[in-house]
Amino acid sequence: MSARVLIVDDDPEMANTVAEYLADKGFRTDVAVGGKAALSALKRKTFDAVITDLRMDQLDGLDVLRAAQADDPTRPVIIMTAYGTIDGAIEAVRRGASHYLTKPFKMEEASLYLDKALAERGLKRENAQLRKAVGERLGFRNLIGKSAIMQQLYDLLERVSGISSPVLVTGESGTGKELVARALHHGSARAPAPFVAINCAAIAETLLESELFGHAKGAFTGATEARRGLFAEADGGTLFLDEIGELAMGLQAKLLRVLETSSVRPVGGGGERKVDVRIIAATNQDLARAVQEKRFREDLYYRLHVIPVHLPPLRARREDIPLLVDAFAQRFREQHPDLPAREISQEVMRRLVELPWPGNVRELKNSVERLLVLARGKRIDVRDLAQAVSEPLPEAVAGLASEIVPLRVLTRRYVEWVLQQTGGNKLRAGQLLGIDASTIYRMLLRGDEEP
Repeated sequence: MSARVLIVDDDPEMANTVAEYLADKGFRTDVAVGGKAALSALKRKTFDAVITDLRMDQLDGLDVLRAAQADDPTRPVIIMTAYGTIDGAIEAVRRGASHYLTKPFKMEEASLYLDKALAERGLKRENAQLRKAVGERLGFRNLIGKSAIMQQLYDLLERVSGISSPVLVTGESGTGKELVARALHHGSARAPAPFVAINCAAIAETLLESELFGHAKGAFTGATEARRGLFAEADGGTLFLDEIGELAMGLQAKLLRVLETSSVRPVGGGGERKVDVRIIAATNQDLARAVQEKRFREDLYYRLHVIPVHLPPLRARREDIPLLVDAFAQRFREQHPDLPAREISQEVMRRLVELPWPGNVRELKNSVERLLVLARGKRIDVRDLAQAVSEPLPEAVAGLASEIVPLRVLTRRYVEWVLQQTGGNKLRAGQLLGIDASTIYRMLLRGDEEP
């Protein structure tokens, strides 16, 4: 059966023109004149997709977007916007819209993006059904891993998803703290409401207060219009405060007050606004030590530390690395279908498992993508790994930083290390080093003797 699409615009002529064109393309179309009519239509019927104007009286396109995805977050919503309101359309995409069309647009463009969005929705549903059918638990809402430590994490997240108490996520950089925050949000009753994220270290203190709490018109130079702030945007949903340890002391006090009163006051005055927001904070710092050193408020720390969630570094769950590599490779291939298919050799996978990964999952993901792009053949081998991954120097070589030795000694030690990596295969070692196997024999026979 063809997809049913709701067309929303407060200009009836525009709405009917789009609807008629799409109907000729085989879609079943309904028209709603204005945001209120759209919300009423969404309650009466089930639609596979929505195309809505952004700027409308009373209820705008963002209201329609929120209502359209409330009961089905996978439902595609395409925004129509005039040239002067592109910023608003981009904001709609950030909140979950599939795409935006700038008026005037070609009708075939609307049909093309609609087809693409519906196809992506179908893939998401198929993937969700496939994941549900898999008996072995390999992940939890975009988190990947079957190690015992990850199973314990999944159990904890399931137990705390349904409550609104603050959560403090700790762990090294690159371990996936925002993924955990999103998993908690989507596993809760707040899932239909917004998930809003902000990096507290990325914005200057003077701007961060306005970003969080909003500001009144004229509150400071450049404040030409009032702004709601992220607490208001996240109302009913979740606010993720990344790098909370970087929050200035003055803002810590204001955040504490919001947590205590569930209300925000915009910069520059105006009345307080009640907000219903779940706070998930994250840091790679030791906040308990920061409290002792008077860099972080003790009262705020205990307000945030109601439910602590610690993410293990990748080196503590090496058995998950092959799963992560396969997942990242599959995702990258789907995003870049024109790239040639490449197979990761067992030797490369073994080396990936053994590496220390100081950047954790984020570093692993970037390395896998570089491997898929830079590899020279269909099979990714150790030569390709050297281009894509910054491996630590072998101990025999790194240890020479404190001593000066003849070059032939350094060379011999390095050759020995390469032989270790190839399991003693001199032919393979010679290929990696760009020399003949006979040269390796001569190097080893010569040893560390004086010339």
